Amino acid sequence: MAGSAWDGVRLHVVTGKGGTGKTSVAAALATAYAATGKHVLIAEVEERQGISQVFDVPQLGTTETQVARGQRGGDVYGLAVDAKTALMEYLQMFYKLGMAGGLLERFGVVDFATTIAPGLRDVLLIGKVYEAVRRRPGRRGHRGERPYDVVVLDAPPTGRIGRFLGVNHEIAGLAKMGPVKSQADSITALLQSRQTAVHIVTLLEEMPVQETVDAARDLAALQLPVGAIIVNQEREPIVSAEARALVTGDAFDAGPLESDLRALDLRVGPTLVGGLVQAGQDLDERLRMQDRERKQLAALDRPTYHLPFLHEGLDAGGLRELAGALGRQMIAGAPHE
Repeated sequence: MAGSAWDGVRLHVVTGKGGTGKTSVAAALATAYAATGKHVLIAEVEERQGISQVFDVPQLGTTETQVARGQRGGDVYGLAVDAKTALMEYLQMFYKLGMAGGLLERFGVVDFATTIAPGLRDVLLIGKVYEAVRRRPGRRGHRGERPYDVVVLDAPPTGRIGRFLGVNHEIAGLAKMGPVKSQADSITALLQSRQTAVHIVTLLEEMPVQETVDAARDLAALQLPVGAIIVNQEREPIVSAEARALVTGDAFDAGPLESDLRALDLRVGPTLVGGLVQAGQDLDERLRMQDRERKQLAALDRPTYHLPFLHEGLDAGGLRELAGALGRQMIAGAPHE
């Protein structure tokens, strides 16, 4: 089997414009890795409980919980990272506050800190993911937590991904030295390394593609590794190019279409024929638009993978279908665009 372009990546960050299905893609990627026997953690940081909905499990908490099993002993654990819990752990780890930390939360100090300093909040959220990526059996400082082969982060959307991952820039005015700055430096080193890839999910539509282009530019400016472009919900053409050219031509003759419909014992009238012709013209315009958007994505010069439109929605079978497609294209090292 050919090697994958992502063999050395341990942290897969998945972003995309809202509505493109980034959480579904993140879940499918985690499932695809689990199918190869990997131990996978999928984490979310937006308090939306999207992962639990995709895997159809109870709402996730701050404890890593198994959400799926894969083949060859692989599995997927889920985690909803909470800024307040992360801050309490951080305070205990660096300052040994013990019960005093609980008093801080009781008096609202924790809420104040995570609200008034969004840069600190992001450091805490990514810090939990950073810690999971660094776990190794026998590593110094390893506290017995479950080690993972791959960590998938369902990250904020493209409009905020640069700020979220650019933790050093966000805390520049907050901490010049000390544990917070040290933590941010360590996180940035991981995010900018070959162990990380930031994948962007898009649809073949104008706004998602434009946000994809903008996000790729912003990530590159922050020296963050842009990974794959994942085109979600791609529809297969249902008519030939010749049929499209015929129905959009100026001299289109509806006579043969009417004859074919009558041969099927359908009641043929102007409304039916006109509606079918308009549907064909609308489809042609959509496919042309998709071709234009593909050219914009191709200009990014990144590996591009394609996921099908799920006519039955994202149930368990649909998740397996998406995972299978990513497994074949992205993990197994199949040729990509």
